[in-house]
This record gives sequence, structure tokens and C-alpha cells, in this order.
Amino acid sequence: MRYVIIVKATADSEAAKMPTEEQLREMADYHEQLQRAGVVLDASGLRPSKDGFRVQYEQGRRTIIDGPFAETKELIAGYTIIQVKSPDEAKEWARRFPMPYAGYDDLHIEVRRMWELEDFVQGDGVAMFRQMGLGEGPPEGVA
Repeated sequence: MRYVIIVKATADSEAAKMPTEEQLREMADYHEQLQRAGVVLDASGLRPSKDGFRVQYEQGRRTIIDGPFAETKELIAGYTIIQVKSPDEAKEWARRFPMPYAGYDDLHIEVRRMWELEDFVQGDGVAMFRQMGLGEGPPEGVA
């Protein structure tokens, strides 16, 4: 089972305020623990929305909308993807996630299970994703 741990954006992350050395050390320590346990697949921070864009689909048309975006609470500042054996294991790792930002009393991270290719109706589309090596974690025992 793959889960993504989503770190929500704040005014500070949208202002490109960099984490302190202590915060970086705590995050590095946590991710080192994930790595030693063999459950981390990927992790990264995201640049502020001013450096991004959205693709809006409306009435069959696609439009590019450049950032920044106003609703900070709807934005993502970073993520960690883990592969675990159970929802309880995912909850335990998420419970240990360090506080993403100093100086905030009311924060949360969101944890969502990812779809696996075997969850979909099997057909040519799923076979194409498998051939590209997309949509699944690494082979069993590899992290």
C-alpha cells in the first residue's frame, strides 16, 4: 500500500521562507528513519505557487493559469510517499511526522492512500502504465 503524506502550505511557505536548520534536521532524521525501515519511496518540498501554474478544463478547453494562488489552505508545500503493509503502519509513520513549520499552532498534514494499478479494471490502459513502470511502487522488497 502506498500513501502520500501531504504537507499543507502556509503563508510562510508561500513566501518562500526557508526552514530553520533545526527543522531541516528534524525532517532529515524522520526521513532517514523511513529509509532505514525501507518504506520511503520519495519526498520533496514544493516551491511556492507563484512558481507554478494550473491547467483549467472548462467546456472542453484547457487554459493555463499562472500562480500565485490565493487560497493558501488549498495548496501543497511538500510530500512524502511511503509504501507500507497496512493502514495502521501508515498511521504510525504519519503520527511521527515532525511539525512542518515553527510558529504555527493550528496545522495539519493530510495522508491519503494512493490507487494501485490492480484497483482498476484491467485492460490496455493499465497494461500501458505497467509497461512504462508507472502507477506502482517498486517491486516487493525494494524501496
